[in-house]
Amino acid sequence: MARKTRRVLWIYWGLLSVTMAAYLTTGMLDKSAAHSPLLATARAMLVPGQTTHGHYQIELACESCHGNAFEGREAIQQACVQCHGAELKDADDKHPASKFDDPRNADRLEKLDAQSCATCHVEHRPDITLAMGVTKPADVCFQCHSGKDEMPPDHRDFKFDGCTAAGCHNYHDNRALYEDFLLKHSHEARMLEKALLPQRELGAAVKEMASYPAAQYPLQPLSSGQQDAPPGKTASAALHTDWQATAHAQAGVNCSGCHVPRQGADSGKWIERPKGTQSCAGCHVEETSGFQAGKHGMRLAQGLSAMTPGVARQPMKTDVAHRELGCTSCHGAHRFETKTAAVESCLGCHNDRHSLAYKQSPHYAMWQREAAGLAPAGSGVSCASCHMPRVKMPTADGARIVVQHNQNDTLRPNEKMIRATCMACHGLGFSIDALADTRLVTGNFRGMPSRHVVSIDMAIARKEEKQRERALGSP
Repeated sequence: MARKTRRVLWIYWGLLSVTMAAYLTTGMLDKSAAHSPLLATARAMLVPGQTTHGHYQIELACESCHGNAFEGREAIQQACVQCHGAELKDADDKHPASKFDDPRNADRLEKLDAQSCATCHVEHRPDITLAMGVTKPADVCFQCHSGKDEMPPDHRDFKFDGCTAAGCHNYHDNRALYEDFLLKHSHEARMLEKALLPQRELGAAVKEMASYPAAQYPLQPLSSGQQDAPPGKTASAALHTDWQATAHAQAGVNCSGCHVPRQGADSGKWIERPKGTQSCAGCHVEETSGFQAGKHGMRLAQGLSAMTPGVARQPMKTDVAHRELGCTSCHGAHRFETKTAAVESCLGCHNDRHSLAYKQSPHYAMWQREAAGLAPAGSGVSCASCHMPRVKMPTADGARIVVQHNQNDTLRPNEKMIRATCMACHGLGFSIDALADTRLVTGNFRGMPSRHVVSIDMAIARKEEKQRERALGSP
């Protein structure tokens, strides 16, 4: 009897093992697994370690980085470039892979494979993941720049792992910290004489946009009686009032502009609740692309369900934990209020110390004055002013000022914010010091920087030293 019982248990164990192996294999190989509540669990069991802040939302969409299940390092590199290549190009990346195709840099590749992103930015390694949310070896700069001819005399006593300290060097985007740039802006005051942020140009640009359906929606204000919703779909008076107050109604964008897709399987059909990113992308191409490149919309870019604040690694308010993020979750449907989206929508979810301190900051006081019409446009500083700034961006219809909806574009590292935002109002030196002061950042810039970064001082000293050397060497 005991032998029979053991045999039955072995059979059950074997069937269970085969079933589990089949389940995990299906979860790994089936490309739709990330979208399936059943198979997604299998993928979660196969994740080899915690992913970084930048990728954890799409960690179950393994194909996003790995291609097919058994593709190697080349597939990962291709995935990195596909997502981040355009951003690096815009940043004038000073360490692109092509730099190391030069035979003069061949010896550097023997020290460090700088042509592969994964050399520094390895995933699933929480033990070496930095506070900024990426993995990076502490000695990456030292590998190539430790020689006598590489290290300037005034850097000789610095620690090898401090190159990327706040206000010093950034491996990819160093535009605000290059010596020439530091010298050019070395004598700027704390506050510039004309302290105004750039303004959007969409209203003026629409007239020149080849993609804008001007024949269907002439650029002229619409009245409530001109709405073109089909019979039985007429909205409430309140929604009409909201719509008429928008730039959409003033530009001639009728109900069908959002509710009737011009492309795709539903082209020409009335959609009661249009999906924001699909509907808005018809006119707001750059804004949609930026949104899907950042944390708010990256899941949608991979075909996954929308992000909810509940999955964020930053502190969020519990009552919005299950709210799906899309265009209308910040801008609201029908009203599309940009001022609400710039402050209240952010504070409606974010519950970290920096966000909670905003309404006690000088920036918020300036924002209130602008909103009340007591100060000129661009003088106020909202959450979006810094984290979704207005930047000049190349578009299909030429370069114009667009709101960058990728909130990480100026955040990782925060020195990327200097050129895009800070220097519209502040001098370079003050901007560097402020962003390097963790206490000041946490308090949302109430007060003055308590530390001073010597980058500009060193650049000035080196310039003066070179001038003295030239003077002594001249006849």
